[in-house]
Amino acid sequence: MIGDRTVGGGYRRLYRLALPLFTCLVLGASRASAQATHILVITGLGGDPAHSETFKDWADRFIDAAVERHGVPAESVVYLAEKPDGDARTHARSTSDNVRQAVAELSLRAEPGDHVFILLIGHGSYSGGESRFNLPGPDLSAADFALLLDQLSEQTVAFINVSSASGGFVEALSGEDRTIITATKTGMERNEALFGGYFVDAFAQEGADLDKDERVSLLEAFQFARQEVARAYELDNRLLTEHAMLDDNGDGKGSGDPGIGQADGALAQTMFLMSAAAAAERSTDDPEFQRLYEERAALRRRIDELRALRDQMDPERYEAQLEELLVDLALKNREIRAREGAG
Repeated sequence: MIGDRTVGGGYRRLYRLALPLFTCLVLGASRASAQATHILVITGLGGDPAHSETFKDWADRFIDAAVERHGVPAESVVYLAEKPDGDARTHARSTSDNVRQAVAELSLRAEPGDHVFILLIGHGSYSGGESRFNLPGPDLSAADFALLLDQLSEQTVAFINVSSASGGFVEALSGEDRTIITATKTGMERNEALFGGYFVDAFAQEGADLDKDERVSLLEAFQFARQEVARAYELDNRLLTEHAMLDDNGDGKGSGDPGIGQADGALAQTMFLMSAAAAAERSTDDPEFQRLYEERAALRRRIDELRALRDQMDPERYEAQLEELLVDLALKNREIRAREGAG
């Protein structure tokens, strides 16, 4: 076992997109509230003290945001670091053997339908047509990670590699119920990538909640980070040398601009660090607050159910229904904030 911690879990999958509309609507609410989240964060070889510190900072901020802002139980987060250095939340050093062991243990704990987020932070390399993630000791290639992900075939997986030269991971890891994000389009984009820092910012700071539903989806985090990278290069008057990619339809191609009406983005739009119900849970003795929280949770579940059905609906009808639900959610949040301010 890696460290003393275990990854909690024990829930069932949301529902499959291929099911008929009626079945999705009936089963969606109960399963959405049951889905659990597991996170594996891996920082690779820094190469020098400055990069090691940057990668550690990104990992620390992402974990803090996941637990403190997004409600992920601390026991559901596993952290493999380049230099554990007695950090209480670090489980082990990020060697290739420990990475393999961490994924194997995760596959035993995660139930079918659970959401698994794997975040690689560090340097990458590309040689002989193969993208690799640099670790203390032997590196792991995209093909190595593809074999590891086979153990998570019953889970919905988000695999995010924010290293340079990471583009080759898209084709190698693409598959059903997987969202693959890379900081670069190809393995030939070898310059230091900025994408990782802004991706972490999407969860750790304000500004990435583009649809104002008070949660940040994986798609929103990708869009936010990509835009901030472009802004940073423009401010520095530099030519953009990294082009982040997202693939979630299993075709292995990826997109630099996923979203509504695009080939990629449908699955990423439904993935959050916590489910709608879990994110809305509050402990209160006030029956009026409890009613408001439950109504907000119901709205969030309906939004998630609608998003899961996007590809089965007329685009105009989908947009109209989504807008109506988001307005209802905004009004509910305003009602809650007003009552909280008066309390």
